[in-house]
Amino acid sequence: GKAMTSSDRDSAAYIAGVGIHEFGRFEKSFEQIGKEAVVEALDDAGMTIQDMEIGFCGNTYLPSSTGVRILAEIGRTGMPVTDVDAACAAGASCLSSATDLIESGSVDIALAYGVEKMPRGFMDPTNIYPDWMCHMGLSQNPQYWGMAAKRHMHDHGTTEEQIAEVAAKNHQNSTHNPNAYYTDAMNRKEILESPVVCDPLHQFEICAPNDGAAAAVVCSPDVVQDRGIDDAVEILTTTHRTEKFPSPRGGTYCATPAGNEPVSAMTADAAYEKAGVEPEDIDIAEVQDTNAFEEIRWYEQLDFCEDGEGGTFIESGASRRDGELPVNVSGGLISKGEPPGASHLGQVHELATHLRGEAGDRQIPDASVALGHVVGAM
Repeated sequence: GKAMTSSDRDSAAYIAGVGIHEFGRFEKSFEQIGKEAVVEALDDAGMTIQDMEIGFCGNTYLPSSTGVRILAEIGRTGMPVTDVDAACAAGASCLSSATDLIESGSVDIALAYGVEKMPRGFMDPTNIYPDWMCHMGLSQNPQYWGMAAKRHMHDHGTTEEQIAEVAAKNHQNSTHNPNAYYTDAMNRKEILESPVVCDPLHQFEICAPNDGAAAAVVCSPDVVQDRGIDDAVEILTTTHRTEKFPSPRGGTYCATPAGNEPVSAMTADAAYEKAGVEPEDIDIAEVQDTNAFEEIRWYEQLDFCEDGEGGTFIESGASRRDGELPVNVSGGLISKGEPPGASHLGQVHELATHLRGEAGDRQIPDASVALGHVVGAM
C-alpha cells in the first residue's frame, strides 16, 4: 500500500481505518476480542457498522458463523457476512475479497476482520493435514520447518547464527510494540541457548499460537473523497495464489515436480507487476516469520535478495529497522505470536500505521510503499 495521491486510479481501493486487539492470551471470548478490533477500525475510519456493506471474517479454529457472532456484539445490520478459512492466510483472503469487490464497483465500503483464540501448544494438525501426513510424523509445523532449514543450510551455506539473527532482530523490534505477546529483547546467544525444538530451530525462533484480532475498513475512492479521509492508504494490490503442487511449504523437504515455482515467489511476481513497483521500491515489509528460518526464505522469494543469499541479507543488517529494507518492525509473529485468522490483518494494521506516520517509537521514516506477506498451510 501507499499514501493516497492525486493520480489515483478509478478502480483503486483504500484502507480507511484499522484496528487491533493485542496478541497474547486473554480471559475473554473470541467474540469480545473480535469486537474490540472491529470497533477500533470503525472508529479509526470515522464510520459505524451501519456504513458497512459486506463483511469477511478470517478464522481457522473457531466455530461456524464466527463473523456473525462477533457482529452480534456490535450490531447486526443484515449485511452479508462470510467466514473465510485459508489457514494462516485467512486474513489475507478476507482483505483480497473485500478489495476485489471495491475495485469492481460492487460495493463502496467493506469490512475485513480476523480473529482466533488458540489453545496452548502446537496447532491441531488434523484440522489441516491429511491422515497420511500425521501418521508420517510430518504434521507438527516445526518438523517440516526444521527440514526446510537444514536443506537450505546444505544448499546455500546458511548458518544457525544467521537464523538466530532473524529472531534476535524481531525480539529487539518487539520492545517498541505494545500489541506484541513477547516484548523482551533477546540477543543471538540467548536464542541459540534456548531449547532445540527441531534441529536447527530453537524455542525462541518459533512463534506461539495465541489469541488476537485485527480489522480493516476498505472503501472506494469516492468514499475517501466524499468523507474527506485524508489519511487513507491506497491498496496497490491484494494478490492471492495457491501452489500448483501443494505441500506444506513449497516442496522444500520432499521431491517436487519440475517447474513448481514456490507460491510466495509466484505471488510476489504477480503482485509487483500489478502494483507497478519493484522490490527496491519497498520501504517496509511484514512477512510470515512463523519461524526464524522462514523469514530468510521469504527474503529470497520476495526478491529482496537473490536465491540462496537470505542468510547474507540478514547478516548484513539490511532488514533491521535502520537497514535498507526493514522487515518485521512489529516484532513479527516470533514476538507477536500467531492467531491465524488475524495474523495478516495484524500486518496490515502495522503497515498502515507506518504509512500514516503514526507508529511512534517504531516508525520507519518516510515510509510510503509497504508489503505484507502471509502463507497458509497447503
